[in-house]
Amino acid sequence: MAARFPHGPARARVPVPPRPRAARSRSGARALAVVCLLLAVQLGSLLAPAWACGCGVVPEGGRVVTVAREESAVRWDGREEQIVMSLTLAGDAGRAAWVVPVPHRATVGPADPALFTRLAAATAPVRRIRHHFWPRDDDWPLVTGGARSVPGPPPFPGVGVVGRQRLGVLDVARLTATDPAALERWLARNGFALPPRLAAALEPYVARRWEYVAVRVAPGAGAAPLRGTLDPLRLVFRSARPVYPMRLSRLAREPQSLALYVLAAHRMEPVSAIGGERPRTTFAGRVTDRSGPLAELARGTPYLTAVHQEFPSPASIDDDHVLRGAAADTPVRQVVYEDRLRTLAGLPAWLLTLGGALLLALAAAAGPALRRARDPAARTSISIAS
Repeated sequence: MAARFPHGPARARVPVPPRPRAARSRSGARALAVVCLLLAVQLGSLLAPAWACGCGVVPEGGRVVTVAREESAVRWDGREEQIVMSLTLAGDAGRAAWVVPVPHRATVGPADPALFTRLAAATAPVRRIRHHFWPRDDDWPLVTGGARSVPGPPPFPGVGVVGRQRLGVLDVARLTATDPAALERWLARNGFALPPRLAAALEPYVARRWEYVAVRVAPGAGAAPLRGTLDPLRLVFRSARPVYPMRLSRLAREPQSLALYVLAAHRMEPVSAIGGERPRTTFAGRVTDRSGPLAELARGTPYLTAVHQEFPSPASIDDDHVLRGAAADTPVRQVVYEDRLRTLAGLPAWLLTLGGALLLALAAAAGPALRRARDPAARTSISIAS
């Protein structure tokens, strides 16, 4: 007689041995590592923005160096241009090099680091308090809890060495070149490392017979990784029009930001966007300093313009920044507002207003009843009617 199964035929259950605890731990550790890596990449992209460096900073082989911040001041008096450049580096490289193309022969020397501190203060936004009536995020009751001279090398075909000097930890070479490939070889043989694409990017400068300031950071063997702000350099050269070299920033792999201070007789502006977003003037006005590094730099060029620009796609950068006089010396100063909830006697004004309006409404509704309660005739009529 065939057996009957009220819930269908029976299925044999094959016991599955439990996974070893060590295997589960390794699997969980791998998953945790992947998650941590993804979070690190995302946080890195948010917390470490790249700054535009038209000089093409290159670390030693196998290492990483980034320009955490670049500050540059350009002074132009109609005949001569000065570029004061300060770089803040981050990474694990002990050495790095960069190249600054210039239209004419340059002299190079140190600059006062206090210049950029003063420039930042002079162009800082005005901070004002702005009150709002209705509560916003982080206002009660909508609080979310969130917080907001080295000896020169021997002659090299196609490259001329104008001079070589040592400025602190910086080894500076001033060069001419008639062949970008020869310039690449000279830089490589003399400790100025270059990526392969940089030689091609230098071709337009070679065609226009520009010269080059090559800078190398060489703290010495076994030195700590490059981190922090380097001593600023001052480059001085003849120029018929003010120019800031930017073309080499097209080799960057991450979006770039440019912060540029321009000192001239009048307000200045970039001629074009050179492949980036529209340049924004964040400050324009006359220098009021009577002494100090900013007053010294502004002597004869009293009008200061601060320009900020973003380059979401550095490969689109197609030229250097050429600056021209603006239509007028209209002053510009950014205003940063601090929004605060309007209060009266320490209490939110909106709460007091709503509370007062509610009390008035209650009083208006209760008024007729109170009047009837106080009127004897009204009480008598009510009693008879009942």
